[in-house]
Amino acid sequence: MMSPVTIELLKKYDKAGPRYTSYPTAPVWTEDFGEKEAKEELLRSNKELPSRDLSLYFHIPFCESLCYFCGCSTIITRDKAKAEEYNDFLAREMGVISPLLDRNRKVVQLHLGGGTPSSLTPAQTRRLFSNIDSHFSVDYKGGEISVEIDPRESSNEYLEILKEVGVNRISMGVQDFAPEVQKAVHRIQPVDMTERVFRKCRELSFHSINIDLIYGLPFQTAESFSETLDRIVALSPDRIAVFNYAHVPWLKKHMVLIRESTLPSPDVKFALISLIGEKLEKAGYRFIGMDHFAKPDDELFLAQVNKTLYRNFQGYTTKKNADLIGLGVTAISMLKNAYWQNVKALPDYASRTLSGRIGAFRGFRLSKDDQIRRELISKVMCDLEIDRKTVLSRFGESFDSYFAKEVTVLEGFVADGLIEISPEKIRITSLGRIFLRNIAMVFDAYLKEAPKGPLFSRTL
Repeated sequence: MMSPVTIELLKKYDKAGPRYTSYPTAPVWTEDFGEKEAKEELLRSNKELPSRDLSLYFHIPFCESLCYFCGCSTIITRDKAKAEEYNDFLAREMGVISPLLDRNRKVVQLHLGGGTPSSLTPAQTRRLFSNIDSHFSVDYKGGEISVEIDPRESSNEYLEILKEVGVNRISMGVQDFAPEVQKAVHRIQPVDMTERVFRKCRELSFHSINIDLIYGLPFQTAESFSETLDRIVALSPDRIAVFNYAHVPWLKKHMVLIRESTLPSPDVKFALISLIGEKLEKAGYRFIGMDHFAKPDDELFLAQVNKTLYRNFQGYTTKKNADLIGLGVTAISMLKNAYWQNVKALPDYASRTLSGRIGAFRGFRLSKDDQIRRELISKVMCDLEIDRKTVLSRFGESFDSYFAKEVTVLEGFVADGLIEISPEKIRITSLGRIFLRNIAMVFDAYLKEAPKGPLFSRTL
């Protein structure tokens, strides 16, 4: 169970910081790492780890309307011909990348995100999966095949096509049911629409359904969000993600359309955080960390118990030992020792794929120190504890020697009841799970070196 949190703690630790879907984080990456280096890493991975599993991410950037809270890379259009052309680009990029990888490498995780993949028509969706199958060996029986959907764009026919092509997990955006909140963020999504789509997904027997919510949106109150939570709990999704709204208008210009005066005060956010943990745990969900809740029999919770949970650009995952290959505009790849991101502008991506190139334009190769710190941050974010005796054994290092300064800094978290330190372990307490980003930041060597100016959202 989560321990009660005080508003004093929330105010103390509410500062800007990374979400640690990677380490080092994206602001550290450079354009010195591009297409040539990405191909080198793909070939190295294939040579050194020829049987290593694959995880594929396809970024579908299209949406029919702009949600003012959105931090994703999107293209607003109702023209389905653009998605058809984009399918061509994806097929060409697959055609360049797949020959660099052994066809026997199984795709154990396949995820479509965006934007919204439900902006594709049923026929375009079927064509995309056909192209994927032509280039990769997808494990439809044992793998995780997931798609993010927008209920406003998800017809019964579309959902039936997802089932037909092998999708077994659905992630559904809801955010908040309160009409005033929906109007303020430009996302009108009636309750009955969401419930209809959810029931259809259950009828089609998708293995797992996740619902995404956001707290910290304009005009939210504890009372109104409590009603949203009650309706979500009544649907009984397998997982619930309740993200903190990241108001970053310096990065996402459209966020200026949300007036800061309408955002919840610190006191209201405190009430929201307390409400979320209390209500979802009472309903039987287990708090995974970083805004994620899952039922006790869900793979995510079981992986956390078994210390096999991992975190990548799709969030928490059970597919730790897989190279992640991102395809599409802005998509990110994550191999054992390197990251890279595709170009951000669609015309640039189109130009590259049409000339037989992949989209990588910036990235990063990890040093030994980067790999060590990534391991520590992963333990914090996923295992919720660090085994001081064994955590660095594969690197030939001693935790107590390597992180002597960091352990001293952690004493402040001990005093606040967020962690417990023994000679054998550093353990995050139930209260500390709310502050995982803050704890992980202690091990981040780049925060002091980051360029001036705001880069990250607030941690709470």
